Amino acid sequence: MTMSEQAVPAHHHSHIPASALAPGEYSDADNASMQQKAKDHLWMHFSRQSVMESGAGVPIITKGQGHHIWDSTGKKYIDGLSGLFVVNAGHGRKRLAEVAAKQAEELAFFPIWSYAHPSAIELADRLAAYAPGDLNRVFFSTGGGEAVETAFKLAKYYWKLQGRPTKHKVISRAVAYHGTPQGALAITGIPAMKEMFEPVTPGGFRVPNTNFYRADEMGSGLGHDLEAFGLWAANRIEEMIQFEGPETVAAVFLEPVQNSGGCFTAPPGYFKRVREICDQYDVLLVADEVITAFGRIGNMFASTTFGIEPDMITCAKGMTSGYSPIGATIVSERIYEPFKHGDTAFYHGYTFGGHPVSSAVALANLDIFEEEKLNENVRENSPIFRAELEQLLDLPIVGDVRGEGYFFGIELVKDKGTKETFNDDESERLLRGYLSKALFEAGLYCRADDRGDPVIQLAPPLTIGPAEFREIGEILHGVLSEAPQHL
Repeated sequence: MTMSEQAVPAHHHSHIPASALAPGEYSDADNASMQQKAKDHLWMHFSRQSVMESGAGVPIITKGQGHHIWDSTGKKYIDGLSGLFVVNAGHGRKRLAEVAAKQAEELAFFPIWSYAHPSAIELADRLAAYAPGDLNRVFFSTGGGEAVETAFKLAKYYWKLQGRPTKHKVISRAVAYHGTPQGALAITGIPAMKEMFEPVTPGGFRVPNTNFYRADEMGSGLGHDLEAFGLWAANRIEEMIQFEGPETVAAVFLEPVQNSGGCFTAPPGYFKRVREICDQYDVLLVADEVITAFGRIGNMFASTTFGIEPDMITCAKGMTSGYSPIGATIVSERIYEPFKHGDTAFYHGYTFGGHPVSSAVALANLDIFEEEKLNENVRENSPIFRAELEQLLDLPIVGDVRGEGYFFGIELVKDKGTKETFNDDESERLLRGYLSKALFEAGLYCRADDRGDPVIQLAPPLTIGPAEFREIGEILHGVLSEAPQHL
């Protein structure tokens, strides 16, 4: 144990009068102690530990209310990313905390392995009612990566049960993120996130995404025609199925709006064509809605918004608005059918899948969605949000604004006329050296992302409206105006 740990327990505030501390604020001594403990013991996700090791410290978030968060120094920020596309109903919902406590008191845990409990049963019923088509069967997990892993394993098993054991390959799009478990990682289309773990699970193949802003660079030659570009992109899936042989391809995984790379929406006709291709070659279509489900695009499922007819949907984040972890893979009757009979079982599961507390919280969270009409709020206000962000196109560094619902990406460019992007060093200086810090210091938590071309991503809680859009827009405008000087 370090001296700093002995000196000040992190929860001990008695040496400073409570009235002197702002919401979420810790005393200087407590802050120093927390930073030291973090440096000594906390391994953060997707993060460079060198930042911690340098002694620079990390922001410690201590409180959330509505669409705001506070750090341990008492400073307030707009949560422009809903935590991580998660806190859709907003922070500080006492009702959800109380539901969690009540359920934990009644039944804190029981597995759904050969047994069931009421909250998982009710939630499965609710999700099946929201899901499109005949997606009626709900397999619970504890998060999105696990939901994708479940869909991948189920797709392979399904085809084996059909007497077609060679159908095991999966197709996804370039730069798409589908999770980090070994199977989900094979579906993820970001080479830099995979190379250190290779060899990954075999069978993952990539096709072009629907980045219309870069349509010509992708070799389509269709940067002038959105619909034609959409058909071109969809037909690359057919081409890949033909290259690999239809008898080897199990499933296609697509996000309704692709997150990584910065909110790529699908052109009109794209998903209809993809469904035709999947039907023609006996390939399953999986809609990865880990981000887009539960209001992010303005419906419980974005598949409904875009008229996608998937065989499976994976979902997680917004289902509980983050108040407790959960994930689910929702499956059509066709995929479920072989499991109805005899001794066929899906030998797959997670200890905490369909957890009683998480399921109860999800039900209460979905009640809030309906009572407060959060989906309607998103549909009504999304055009106003878009218009606010499109004002940033006046800035020389902003090349494109794209997205749907309350989910937008702003692509940054070196030269607007040629759409020239930044090289790796410039991107590093721009995003990590300047933008992330500057936006946070200006009071906006969002995401500067360089898994594709450099983008800023926004996905605020679904409770906000025009006044908050203006505030977000002003912060972005101020910081992005200064950005070119920091290259």
